[in-house]
Amino acid sequence: MPSEKSAGAVIFRKEGEEIKYLLLFYHSGIRRKNSFWDFSKGHIEKEEDEITTAKRETKEETGLDDLVFFKDFEEKIQYFFKFKEQTISKTVVFFLAETNNKNVIISSEHEGFKWLSFEEALKLLTFQNGRDILNKANNYLNK
Repeated sequence: MPSEKSAGAVIFRKEGEEIKYLLLFYHSGIRRKNSFWDFSKGHIEKEEDEITTAKRETKEETGLDDLVFFKDFEEKIQYFFKFKEQTISKTVVFFLAETNNKNVIISSEHEGFKWLSFEEALKLLTFQNGRDILNKANNYLNK
């Protein structure tokens, strides 16, 4: 079975005492039948490590480049999807990163973005594995 590996980031910023999480709206396309809300992520390129991919993808997808990564937060998810009648195994590594910038410039891969409270983001995320990652990130930040 073919496999893919990607990396991404749970991005947050603080508004006073409140934490706001960034979600991106991915539109349907060649590899996706349906639109969905998720975190910034993308394919690891040749000779790139996971954190470098997460930084590059975040910059490409959001325009954010002032991120501070929390080196001790790293979570992996795995899922399967079909592409051209073939089942593909996908692993995504997520890091946690803080920004001070609320101005996002989305890429052509996306139709929108939102800065949301934990509760709002939890409701909007399309996939359970995204909600699981958000729960872990939020617990990490509130410990």
